[in-house]
Amino acid sequence: MAKIQVILTQDVAGQGRKGDMITVSDGYAKNFILNKNKGIIATPEALQKIENDKKKEAKRNEDEKNKAIILKNQLEKEKLVLTVKVGDNGKLFGAITNKEIAAEMEKSFGLKIDKKKIECSIKSLGEHKVTIKLHPEVKAEITVITKE
Repeated sequence: MAKIQVILTQDVAGQGRKGDMITVSDGYAKNFILNKNKGIIATPEALQKIENDKKKEAKRNEDEKNKAIILKNQLEKEKLVLTVKVGDNGKLFGAITNKEIAAEMEKSFGLKIDKKKIECSIKSLGEHKVTIKLHPEVKAEITVITKE
């Protein structure tokens, strides 16, 4: 049974991740990986292309991380003020949600941040720390002030 080396262009369960070079049987390569466009035959040109793509991806990731760090430094200097309704005993009606914080950030700072990247649980008046995931490696902690 002949073996062939292929470079995966997509993740393949049980075989490897995108960009990996794997050795598989000739039939599996032709009938599954190549037929379903999940990989290409490993040639010197293909290897060079994959290497260049990895370098570009690493540079793009580094650029995104640097932008996230700059944004983190800007956000951590700011304070977000939310005016909320409170009951007779000074407790909030419900809680401040990440959706409300995202909307207030867009209104106050002009920043559109996905609500899924905001971690908060604010249930009282005062100053609170809220974490925002700007990048897989960068988290910002902003100050949110809730007042009547």
